[in-house]
Amino acid sequence: MNLKRKAYQKLLKWKSNPARKPLLIRGARQVGKSTLVQEFAREFRYFISLNLEKREHQRWFEELDSIKDIMEVIALQFDIPIQEEPVLLFIDEIQESPKAIQQLRYFYEEMPGLYVIAAGSLLEFALRKVPSFPVGRVEQMVLHPFDFEEFLMALDHKQALDQFNSIPVKPLAHELLMKLFHIYAIIGGMPEIVKQYVTQQSMADLGPIYEALWQGYKDDVEKYAANTTERKVIRHVIDAAPLEKDRIKFEGFGRSAYRSREVGEALRALDLARIVRLIYPVISTELPMIEDIKRSPRLQFLDTGLLNYTLHIQAEMMLVEDFNDFYKGKIIQHLITQELQARFDAPSYKPNFWVREKVNSNAEVDLVYQHHKYLIPIEIKAGEQGRLRSLHQFVDESNHPYAVRLLANKLSVETAKTPGGKPYMLMNLPYYLGNKLPEYVSWFIENHTL
Repeated sequence: MNLKRKAYQKLLKWKSNPARKPLLIRGARQVGKSTLVQEFAREFRYFISLNLEKREHQRWFEELDSIKDIMEVIALQFDIPIQEEPVLLFIDEIQESPKAIQQLRYFYEEMPGLYVIAAGSLLEFALRKVPSFPVGRVEQMVLHPFDFEEFLMALDHKQALDQFNSIPVKPLAHELLMKLFHIYAIIGGMPEIVKQYVTQQSMADLGPIYEALWQGYKDDVEKYAANTTERKVIRHVIDAAPLEKDRIKFEGFGRSAYRSREVGEALRALDLARIVRLIYPVISTELPMIEDIKRSPRLQFLDTGLLNYTLHIQAEMMLVEDFNDFYKGKIIQHLITQELQARFDAPSYKPNFWVREKVNSNAEVDLVYQHHKYLIPIEIKAGEQGRLRSLHQFVDESNHPYAVRLLANKLSVETAKTPGGKPYMLMNLPYYLGNKLPEYVSWFIENHTL
């Protein structure tokens, strides 16, 4: 079974660009990077697939300096006439050879007719060993776990997809989309999990897959750690991180005796590996949106389904109607953040939330999203009467009258007023449209005024 990914369209666009550069696909392990490229290879007459975890493939890059010499050896090995186009060269696990990363620029300069895609996990660690990264000679993109739209694509549920992509969504589709989103919220978007669920239409046999995935990440700890002490700290952080309820403090993380510096180094290593990301707040209600790394961050896991599994809450989630009432709203907040993050493939992108921390006047808004010149506050609340005190403080200080609330209700837009007397427009967006936030913020602002 071949599951479609939205990134495939990005690859087609890259292929059709005469000014294309070698493409470096980044992302955590097991998010489907290699599978995506292997599917994309159908668009080419010839396909050469290398894996630099194989010593034979790696040594071509380590022992040869000329790109043309490297390709001559590869052409002989695979018996492929590289002078005949189109040829796609895929260099998988490229993090195993920092020299190969550096050599990507020469494919662009010396063999522009060759289509080159490289992929790897733990790339951020390998880039530290690259003396001169080929800036301006390489394109990059990040592949994330399946988002909700890709989950619908995997189910091949054409009616749900049609309704999901209709802006604004029709009220008649609400019940169906909520039902399917409920399943997605429980199992998450790891490709192997989605494939198994689509095949069996059951959650019963997913446990061993989650266990293998999570154990695989934990076993990789050796690759993240610089020394024995850091290895121990990372192991503790991986085990303790799922149990953290909200914003974290480094000092004594997970009821340990570890110091702030030790925990910070461990978390930053896991952040580089894209397994656990540090999400920092901003303190301004206007642009520029600058995250404040001196304030306590939130933790964002690679995938909500993996988080649910490690917390042993998936069976309980099946009985929940509104996820904002469950686990103090952490799971739905985490999933919406994951959905927003999946919309951006730039390696540097991270979502942010907003805080105001003053004596007797603390406030926190779940997410903020930049739309042109505006910074849009986004709250994830339950029911029509969800508490909006923090949102109101943001609106009072902002330079525009727009705010978004995600909840279990149908799509609606209402005129509201803060306790301070400022009128504003509030868009109530159902959870399943979290992945469509960019489109709906545009629709909201373009079609609604005070």
